Amino acid sequence: MHIQVAVLCDAATTENDKLSLLGAFDTIITTQRPAIHPQCAVALRVTFLSGDEGHHNMSINFINADGQSIMPDFPQIPFEIVLPEDQHFITRNFTAVIQQLQFPEPGLYSVDIRFDNVSRASIPLMVRYASRGEAA
Repeated sequence: MHIQVAVLCDAATTENDKLSLLGAFDTIITTQRPAIHPQCAVALRVTFLSGDEGHHNMSINFINADGQSIMPDFPQIPFEIVLPEDQHFITRNFTAVIQQLQFPEPGLYSVDIRFDNVSRASIPLMVRYASRGEAA
């Protein structure tokens, strides 16, 4: 398994095996406490090899700097990998839309991506508070 892309963005779609991203970001600047991000997407593009065939589960979790989850239990995403006989690898896209995500404190957060309960990627995210005149 090889993760080609792991990103937090405003929106992501997958069509005809193509992953399209809009507005990749790693910082949220807000004047609201707690910070509430109305909508974002986690987008992944993953290549699987012959040894990766079979049933798998993927999970996504937003965690704070102390490693504590800040969102309710996001359900695991089950999927099956079967390589056609004439292919050496297969690539899959995964997208998850998350709405009304709350960040209780400013600071460093991350999106933990796990396959079969093994952490495979971490997407960093900084949440900063600013005065009304500073927010962008």
